[in-house]
Amino acid sequence: MVIYSLSNEKPIFQQIRERIEDAILDGHLQSEDRIPSTNEFAKEYQINPATAGKGVNELVEKGVIYKKRGVGMFVSTDARKILIAERKEIFFAQHIEPLKKEAIRLGISDEELQNMLQRR
Repeated sequence: MVIYSLSNEKPIFQQIRERIEDAILDGHLQSEDRIPSTNEFAKEYQINPATAGKGVNELVEKGVIYKKRGVGMFVSTDARKILIAERKEIFFAQHIEPLKKEAIRLGISDEELQNMLQRR
């Protein structure tokens, strides 16, 4: 997995979670691949292991990664599918709903909007 520096824009645990998610979505982490441990994240980013653990635990709760006691944490078989479904919902809420709302305000029909979306 590619390690990047952290920013001050978001909480650190969220950035770690997103980095793992992005690595899975981009194909850098595949099903059953081992991810770095919370201690490895802590050492790499010079943060408290509990902070890294918070981001990792959120992924465990969602079923994206799972723990093998004494071995490490691994990407689940359904990880990519789970993340794509979640990101599609976020995309819809952040982009499609506001787009549709603005189209209504401007009197753009569904057909006209669809034609606009198909243009390059």
